[in-house]
Amino acid sequence: MEKQTITHSLFLGVQHLIAMYAGAIAVPILVANGLNLSMTQTTYLLSINLFMCGIATLLQLMRTRFLGIGLPIMMGCAIQTVIPLISIGTKQNIATMYGSIILSGVFVVLIAPFFAKLEKLFPPLVNGSIITVIGLSLIPVAFEKIGGTALTNKNFGNLPSLLIAAITLMTILFIMRFGQAQLKSMTILIGLLVGTLTAAVMGMLNMAPIKQASLFSQPQFFHFGWPQFDFSSTLLMIITMIICLIESTGCYFALSHITKEPLNTQRLACGYRSEGVAIILGGLFNSFPYTSYSQNIGLLQLSGVKTRQPLIAASILLIIMGICPKLGALAQLIPDAALGSCMLLMFGMVAFQGIRILEKANLAKQNNLLIAAVSCSLGLGCQFVPSITQHLPHFIQLFTKNGIIVTSIVAVVLNLIFNSRKK
Repeated sequence: MEKQTITHSLFLGVQHLIAMYAGAIAVPILVANGLNLSMTQTTYLLSINLFMCGIATLLQLMRTRFLGIGLPIMMGCAIQTVIPLISIGTKQNIATMYGSIILSGVFVVLIAPFFAKLEKLFPPLVNGSIITVIGLSLIPVAFEKIGGTALTNKNFGNLPSLLIAAITLMTILFIMRFGQAQLKSMTILIGLLVGTLTAAVMGMLNMAPIKQASLFSQPQFFHFGWPQFDFSSTLLMIITMIICLIESTGCYFALSHITKEPLNTQRLACGYRSEGVAIILGGLFNSFPYTSYSQNIGLLQLSGVKTRQPLIAASILLIIMGICPKLGALAQLIPDAALGSCMLLMFGMVAFQGIRILEKANLAKQNNLLIAAVSCSLGLGCQFVPSITQHLPHFIQLFTKNGIIVTSIVAVVLNLIFNSRKK
């Protein structure tokens, strides 16, 4: 189903917004805690981050000669940047942190056309392995949400949370089995509403975020002061953003396979350039670096709607929520257990999209099967047991702590070794 009314697109946009919301607010909260920022400063970070997520998404959705990959993609603040940002902010200061963000964005813009030429390193064998690991590596995140509280909390996995998760999941499955096409496209939103109502009936709905949120927030350039620049801090942020670009490449190709829209070097360069511009704006507005969100890929498959209109609606809603924090707090009413149940489905869909792509790679050929097996195993191993590389140099750990990056590097290198042809 490709045509939607404005109302339908709005509901679909709300689904995409909810799917990325938890990740979007996690980064500012973690960074604010790491830098010991005040409640007022944290509130600004939360608001400006939602505002910038909307701007960054619009930059990617457009199709111009220089900006926008034009695929139905959602942009959000990069979780990979949390540790580097806290490190720079504590060892230097917050002004240097934002200076490094701005310069890393400039770097991304400059290397975009050169990075795009690496597309030949990502055939279906490599892409399929990366996308499979993206989906599988996110499933534990969904289970942590289903638990309802922190993993270390003794109440993790309590019966009320499991009940909410089960009702949410059963609602979605029921609609997917018996619902009409338009209803199926909004199944995640309906499931979340049912899960939230269940939590309300059980007396588990927390209204505090709405009461505490302010009514209006104004985006400001250099809210924390003028940026400062430091070579080592900028280099660390540049390395982090290269890691994000590698992960974004997997998202781009996953969406290309889903939407049947081919990607070429120019289009990839526009996508990378948009990420660079979004990173620069994040630094100027004292927000965060932005990158493609893989959470929303599975939602595209579940809804069956693969156009950009719902994402445009979602980005506009994010901008409004960034200006009106009370509206932004509405999404915090959704219980973690319900959100985790939906995530479980979406991340599983991403993983099996990767497997579908791998089917095109002729896994009957022993070399290809070996490459997929080794790259996926190493990636998932590093993702789930990151301490395996704790004795390696810190520079190497920047890469090995992210299983998607490990899979990308290993798959590309092994594919070149086993499948490259001599002239």
